[in-house]
Amino acid sequence: MTRIKDVAALAGVSTATVSRVLNGMTVSPDLAAAVQRAVDELGYTPDRTARSLRRRHSELIALVVPDIENPFFTSLARGVEDVAREAGLSVVLCNTDEEVDAQEHYLRIAADENMAGVVVAPAGPSPWLARLAQRDRAVVVVDRPVPDDVDQVVFDNVDLGRRAARALVEQGHRRIACVTGPRATPTAVDRAQGWREALEEAGLPVPDDLLVHASFRVDGGESATRRLLDLAEPPDAVLATNNLVGVGVLRVLSATHHREVGLGIIGDLPFVTSRVDSTVLLQLRPREMGLTAARMLVARIRGESGPARRVVQPTRPVRLGSPAL
Repeated sequence: MTRIKDVAALAGVSTATVSRVLNGMTVSPDLAAAVQRAVDELGYTPDRTARSLRRRHSELIALVVPDIENPFFTSLARGVEDVAREAGLSVVLCNTDEEVDAQEHYLRIAADENMAGVVVAPAGPSPWLARLAQRDRAVVVVDRPVPDDVDQVVFDNVDLGRRAARALVEQGHRRIACVTGPRATPTAVDRAQGWREALEEAGLPVPDDLLVHASFRVDGGESATRRLLDLAEPPDAVLATNNLVGVGVLRVLSATHHREVGLGIIGDLPFVTSRVDSTVLLQLRPREMGLTAARMLVARIRGESGPARRVVQPTRPVRLGSPAL
């Protein structure tokens, strides 16, 4: 059986250099090429089990998301996978369906199976985040901030809500509703707070009946919009605080022929819709969030130390346009 020292001898380098190349660490391009040629010629395959024991973790990372059917998380997953593959890591995708018990199950498996790290968009608070960090497992939280002392990549959600609502105010709307996610979801609460601040800043009323908490899914947007349109004084515009909610709002406005109602959407819409060019769009670029989070995770896996970091992911400017993709 070919051994690492055979590869080193053929490549004319030390076994340490071969190990660095195989583990995705930086060496000179000439040495990396020599090692790769020797690996190919000898047909060398690393003993992954032995490597896992030496490194105290496997070459797997977990990506834990609340709703893989939401294209936001699909795009985020693509970013994570692109970076992981380049680093020689494989990604195990875990969908929690917004259930904390399912989240705890997956995080416990990540610890028990010695996974190298976890990228997680939390469905709720989790003691396992701190436990994973205590076990020297890399952890990066994405999208939804947590109080734990771990790396995080998030949006400034209050600012997102404020910017989108301001754009609707600038269009001349004065009775602007907000359809957001569950009260237990920080992004939903923070984006609604930004909406509230923009209206107060403009001197507009913020009646309680114009804020609707629903599921962060299409049916949530649909039911919330019907409820708003049934009010004695319906809104003249609606802010949807995520992409799927936006689809639900669009469906109801189109089906009921309320084309005069303004619309703002935070997030990248997943499929074609029929809406005029006055729609306010604030796209989030989730793949870039996945890239950022995975790079932070890989750096931790490779030994980078230091205090937990909180990165606020940039977003695109508010724009007007049809959300058809």
